[in-house]
Amino acid sequence: MARRYRLALVVSAAVVVLDLATKALVEARIPLHHAVPVVDGLFSLVHVRNTGAAFSLLAEAPAALRVPLFVAIAVAAVAAVLALLRKLDDRQRLLTAALALVLGGAIGNLVDRLRYGAVVDFLLVYWRDWHWPAFNVADSAISVGVVVLLWTMTFGRDPAARA
Repeated sequence: MARRYRLALVVSAAVVVLDLATKALVEARIPLHHAVPVVDGLFSLVHVRNTGAAFSLLAEAPAALRVPLFVAIAVAAVAAVLALLRKLDDRQRLLTAALALVLGGAIGNLVDRLRYGAVVDFLLVYWRDWHWPAFNVADSAISVGVVVLLWTMTFGRDPAARA
């Protein structure tokens, strides 16, 4: 197995396991629609289900449209990431890890969509009346992966590939 595939498998599997494990903990310990303050006025653990996409986009759309659409998008994202991984060189470890973060996050949220028709979110950052939308480990992995991809595409090649 090529080195990039091993790295991608380890990173994406770690994201999926961590995402599903943390969601299971939240589901077991925090009732739906409840919050547990961690840092008063700044951060809470919550238990919510996001029926929409990022920032609750299309959350109000009928489930018969929304769920198949989001499942199809997630499957397409997984396929696109796998296709991109095939094009990388084994020395492009940073890009491989970034794609694997996106892959793991997409799979983690896809599991929720298939189980519930929604995604379990539990991390809530806020300040007074301002609230960032609740998110989860999968969302974080996707965000970090996309930032690394954009950074690398904007500022140059993967530094590990030069070695």
